[in-house]
Amino acid sequence: MGSEDKTFTTREKVLAAALQLFSAKGYLGATTKEIAKLAGIAEVTLFRQFSSKEQLFEEVLNTYSFLPKIKSLIPEIEKLPYEEALALIAMRFLETLKSRIEMIRIMQSEMSRYPEKIHKIYNSFLDGIIKTLALYFKSLQDAGALKEFNTEYAARAFMGMFYSFFSAQEILLGKKYRKADLELVVKEYVNIFAGGTVKK
Repeated sequence: MGSEDKTFTTREKVLAAALQLFSAKGYLGATTKEIAKLAGIAEVTLFRQFSSKEQLFEEVLNTYSFLPKIKSLIPEIEKLPYEEALALIAMRFLETLKSRIEMIRIMQSEMSRYPEKIHKIYNSFLDGIIKTLALYFKSLQDAGALKEFNTEYAARAFMGMFYSFFSAQEILLGKKYRKADLELVVKEYVNIFAGGTVKK
């Protein structure tokens, strides 16, 4: 039992250190040696937890991104009115983006130089978010609440409009939005999106 606790603690330390260094130096700039040092372990111990730097990056995305959040949100939003559910998803998404702004900024700048394996990992992570939201839309279609449309395209449109807003306003222009301001933005975007998807 004790060894399991130790392994779990080591894994958490490595993930936290990796998040910090990927956010500061990017995937290309951060080395496993630096990550291990920040985590307070030997590099060989890091590789006992994660077989490669690529796998570590993938686990950082799976742990600290919006993917686990939206998966845990689905049972909660299924009980909410449609527009309220969409607003909750959007606010949680924007909050997650704001908390990871440094990592997003550096990933945007170096994305074109990523090896193919990292592109596949990143795309797989994005697909996970889209498919989760698409299943929610499909359940509402099956219940007769939404129009017939391609649910994956709709999920990409919904997440894309909020990511575009965040990227343009907070990353490119450097504007810092308060929660109350974001709630107004979310309300308007959700009204537009819901207007095009709700079955009359």
